[in-house]
Amino acid sequence: MEIYLPIAEMSVNVWLMAGLGVVVGFLSGLFGVGGGFLMAPVLVALGIPPSIAVASQAGHVLATSTSSVMSYGREASVDYRMGGVMAVGGIAGAIAGVEVFRLLRLLGQADLMVAVLYLLLLGTIGGMMLNESLRALLRARDGLPAERPKVKRPGWLYALPYKMRFPVSGLYISVIPPIAIGFVVGLLAALMGVGGGFLIVPAMIYLLRMKASAVVGTSLFQIVITTLVTMILQAVRNHTVDAVLAFILLIGGVIGGQLGIRAATRFRAEQMRVVLAIIILMAGLQMGFTLFVPPEDPFILAPTNG
Repeated sequence: MEIYLPIAEMSVNVWLMAGLGVVVGFLSGLFGVGGGFLMAPVLVALGIPPSIAVASQAGHVLATSTSSVMSYGREASVDYRMGGVMAVGGIAGAIAGVEVFRLLRLLGQADLMVAVLYLLLLGTIGGMMLNESLRALLRARDGLPAERPKVKRPGWLYALPYKMRFPVSGLYISVIPPIAIGFVVGLLAALMGVGGGFLIVPAMIYLLRMKASAVVGTSLFQIVITTLVTMILQAVRNHTVDAVLAFILLIGGVIGGQLGIRAATRFRAEQMRVVLAIIILMAGLQMGFTLFVPPEDPFILAPTNG
């Protein structure tokens, strides 16, 4: 069944879009990330302009993240105070990012910037994660103990002013680092349409040294607030949110997100990290291909005007 997207100015198969929402939502719930980094490249491969794909799939990120936060909240695995502080920076970053996005659209460079950011950022992060995960699996196969991460928190983290206590995360630190992390994630949310879980989760673990039990739920809580603000700003300032597409993806995301959370307990952490790393790397490369593959390429579905 075909449905017309008024902002994207093309028709798509509604069941294909809903199924895509379910699949990406499942992966989001499984790995504890927003899923935007995967949704946007697939939408672009289906012929939707990158700028519209980035803005419209924010609704899917919002749906899957909200659904997951509710589940983690029931397990007391969300540090709402830490998430709120990060969201302050996230909102500021989203406002700045939306304005940068608007200027890039006026210059006709928005789609190019989206593709470059995906290629560079996801390609780098995915490659690093894959290398680390494979090393861990090889050590386990050879019967060697896992590499023990440094548990000592950096001294500068405690030298900064404006300290606040975060009991759920087991921290008493300055609010400056969480706000800074939130700002970067908010900026990326506006420019790339991603929730930022692939970036914020490592930052919480390796930089802030949060308790592992609170990392995923807190990350998703911050993503909910930042993504909501970003989607509203994109719709008002840049008019790039296709409400029809966003709604279809949202419905599928809610269903898939809950299925992913239930499936997460059936896999080993090392295996999940390898799969996530491969997915991130492939998503970055897929979006990067749009820099070199012309729109009329037969492997890319051309948009059909209304």
